[in-house]
Amino acid sequence: MTWLVLVVVVLGFLALPFVLLRAPWMKESFVSGKGARPPVVVHGMADFTMYSTGWCGFCARLRAQLAQAGITYTEVDIEADPEAASFVESVNNGNQVVPTLKFADGSTATNPTLAQVQAKLAA
Repeated sequence: MTWLVLVVVVLGFLALPFVLLRAPWMKESFVSGKGARPPVVVHGMADFTMYSTGWCGFCARLRAQLAQAGITYTEVDIEADPEAASFVESVNNGNQVVPTLKFADGSTATNPTLAQVQAKLAA
């Protein structure tokens, strides 16, 4: 009986990576949002500017949602642009909180939901 339990446990550990690789959260398209349609950003025609970083999970989520909704935007990486980082700090009490959005009317939104972005663009 002990031998059988040991074999089952070993086979379970050997099968685990294959099971996880088939899980939706492990697929490249799910993690990177590549399954969604990328936003079309035309210089001067974007709906707003999104200040973000490459590693921010909230930014990645919003990027994917905006792409799926077909909303265009210009993206600025605050780690590559010190002036952008200073702007983000100025509207977030000295903190570099991303995503921070700046709309055409000059107003900003910090870590907004897709619904909040859509409502602001509709106004």
